[in-house]
Order: sequence, then structure tokens, then C-alpha cells
Amino acid sequence: MSQMGRSSSLEGQVAVVTGAARGVGELLARKLSARGAKVALVGLEPEELRRVAESLHGEAAHWYADVTDHEAMGQVAREVKARFGKVDVVVANAGVATGGPFVESDPVAWRRVIEVNLVGGAVTGRAFLPVLLESRGYLLQIASLAAVTPAPMMTAYCASKAGVEAYAHSLRAEVGYRGVRVGVGYLSWTDTDMVRGADQDDLMRELRSRAPWPTNRTYPLGPAVDRLVAGIERRSSHVYAQWWLRGMQSVRGYLPTLIGLAGQREMRRFGPRLEGFRAGLLGAGGEADEKARADR
Repeated sequence: MSQMGRSSSLEGQVAVVTGAARGVGELLARKLSARGAKVALVGLEPEELRRVAESLHGEAAHWYADVTDHEAMGQVAREVKARFGKVDVVVANAGVATGGPFVESDPVAWRRVIEVNLVGGAVTGRAFLPVLLESRGYLLQIASLAAVTPAPMMTAYCASKAGVEAYAHSLRAEVGYRGVRVGVGYLSWTDTDMVRGADQDDLMRELRSRAPWPTNRTYPLGPAVDRLVAGIERRSSHVYAQWWLRGMQSVRGYLPTLIGLAGQREMRRFGPRLEGFRAGLLGAGGEADEKARADR
């Protein structure tokens, strides 16, 4: 049977995507919709969310909510259930990042990365698990190569992504017997506003370029999201947006030592340029997060 004639496993399902205004979340919403899913978009940019929702193939709606807000996300879950009747898939994708040496880091930005990426993922899971238990659905927590490879200049992001990976693995063991599948999605550097924001800084861009192949490349968004969609269709426990990420799992036990040694060498090389380095949240998504908090 041709691809066009094959029915999608997502036909008629209801999928929730957080951080859906741009980047991975936006394209994921588009591809899920193209495969027949009804999509609920959640994020902090109402105009962008409306634009995305109105351009999707099928039924869609959007909600403005901060994923770290228990009450707001609980209300979103209830409203999504009321609107669509059920929830089959939840993708906890919302995330922010900051970069730079920890000792010089902005403590507010550093803490916000932990709050959005780790606490926000858990709040999303807590809000939607009751409806996922009803549908025996699937929760995909977006993690990162950063969960596997602790890198200098990325302490908050690596800590947050290692945290959501562990949280999702723990949750899988808790809810699997009740019919809910839990997956972890891994992405390397992928062409999004967040990554482009990091590359705007000369030091961050140069440091990343000196990392070993294939971790020093930026990968196109489309194929990465296609792999995420395939993982959602299979309800996979592990979803790798770039093919080589699967192989990192077998060597991850050696990576902290190797990266520690190589990282010290690089930090010594860049040392004079690190004085006074101070970065906020990266990219347009980071700007939207900062604006939303300032408007409260």
C-alpha cells in the first residue's frame, strides 16, 4: 500500500504540544495535524499560537499558559478534555536555555531554565496524567543530548534535561501497568530560535564548533521532527531526533570523565574571554518567557 493510502495511527487522536508557538513545538503540531490528529497548542505567545492553530490541517485550539503554573496547567487539561473529549498524546516540549560560565551566570535566568524545563515538564505530566490514564495514552518528554553529555557553559540546561530524563524514566515505571506509555525524546543541536540565539554569541559559537563530530553540527529541523512523530506513532520509550544519538547511550558512562578533561582544556583556552560573560535566556522563546513574566 502506498504511503498516501495508508491510514495514520494518529487519525482522530488528540495531541497536546507545549511550547508550540515556534521551533520544534510548532513543526511538531503541524506534522501531527497533517497525520490526522486534533491538536491543542500551549505556550506563552498567544498571537503566534493563534497563527499556528489557524494554519493547521484539522481541528486545533490554543491555550496561553505557563507550564510551571500548576493551577493554569490543570485548567488547560480540563478545558482540552472538554473541547476535544479526550487526550491521547501529550508532548512536554516547552523549554528555555541560557549559556555561559556558572560563576558569572544570572541566577534568575539559571533558575528559570530549571523551572521551565524540569518543573514545567513535571507540571505538564501531573496536569494531563488523569486524562492520559483514561485514554491509555502516551506522554513524550522532550529531553536533549544535554541529558547525556554534561557540557561546560551549559550547567542549567544540562541539569534540567538530565532531570527530565530521569523523571520520565521513573514515571514510566509508575504508570506503565495502567496503560500509559512514557517516552523521552533526544535532540542534538537543531535549527531553532534557541540554537540560533546561542550562536549569536561569538564565544558560544566557537566553543561549540570545537566539539567533536557529530556533536558540533546544527541539524535541520524537519527530519528531526519527523523522527519525533514516528516515535509518537510507535509510542516509543526512546525517540532519537538524530540517528547517531542512539549510539551515545552505550558510551554515556564514559562521557563525564572525557568531557571533564576536554572541557578543562577548552575553558583554559577561553579563560580571558569569559570574564564578565553574562547571558539571559536565549532566542525568541527566551524573550517571550521573560516578557510574559514581566507582564504579570
